[in-house]
Amino acid sequence: MRSRHFVRTAVLAAVAVLATACGSPATPVDLAPVSDAAWPQPANVGGPDDSAGGDTDTSCDPLKSLAPTSGTTIGTGTTMAAIRGRGKLIAGVDQTTYLFGFRNPKSGNLEGFDIDMVNQIAAAIFGQAEGHVQFRAIPSLQREQVLVDHQVDVVVRTYSITCDRRKQVQFSSVYYVAGQKILVPKTSNATSLADFSGKKVCATKKSTSLTKIATDPAKPVAVSVDNWSDCLVMLQQGQVAAVSTDDTILAGMAAQDPTVKVVGDPLTQENYGIGVPKDQEDMVRFVNGVLDQVRSSGAWAASYQNWVGSRLGPAQPPSPQYR
Repeated sequence: MRSRHFVRTAVLAAVAVLATACGSPATPVDLAPVSDAAWPQPANVGGPDDSAGGDTDTSCDPLKSLAPTSGTTIGTGTTMAAIRGRGKLIAGVDQTTYLFGFRNPKSGNLEGFDIDMVNQIAAAIFGQAEGHVQFRAIPSLQREQVLVDHQVDVVVRTYSITCDRRKQVQFSSVYYVAGQKILVPKTSNATSLADFSGKKVCATKKSTSLTKIATDPAKPVAVSVDNWSDCLVMLQQGQVAAVSTDDTILAGMAAQDPTVKVVGDPLTQENYGIGVPKDQEDMVRFVNGVLDQVRSSGAWAASYQNWVGSRLGPAQPPSPQYR
């Protein structure tokens, strides 16, 4: 009996020593203390140096495009004939801007006002758009480069027409007019950029919106990202105080997140055009012929009402200006 008692006592003592070495249940050992759990930033976050889309160059009349010469007739040897022979219209678009260019999570298809414009061009070339469009999702900072490099036939991506951009690419007539506003949390009382002196305001790289933020007299801190969805995430996480860009883009963000709101009067007027490679004047005239039909047939009004009307109110297609 005494021997058994001695062994039992020894075993219990050993267990107690091991338990003590592992730490008391009441005082757990903290092997990895965390003092800062900041949200990770999106890739390629920058600053005002990424502002290269501004409209400070007034050396041209940016809104005057090339007049259509033969409607949507496709002649032999034209750019449009080459596209028809290829079987696909290649279009640079957005896939992250709700209402204008976004991927429907249910169908996987790209949808939105800009996507409707691409489909109208494809239908004019091929007779129907289905099966004849190759969408290429691009960030805003690549819009000029993919046209310069002839990687796409058109860019339809909330693309504001400016004299500076016209030095590198051609533009169609204006197919949509937007205005730069501000997106803030619903708890914010801010209504203009003047309320963000020294505070971070987000926009995409090489956008006219970023230029406006970076040059505003109130001196907000311009934060640049690749895509507008990155701005919304940074606002939601408190990494920026506001997002500022076209009301069309902000309306899509507000529709996705009920905790934010669009505020203020328009800071600028943004005239959207369809980008075309610089050396393809025949394609510019063809696209303008398509846009003339889109305006007069009611297709523009139907697309606007479907995507934007309930959020931004009534609107009419802008009248084209030709040189």
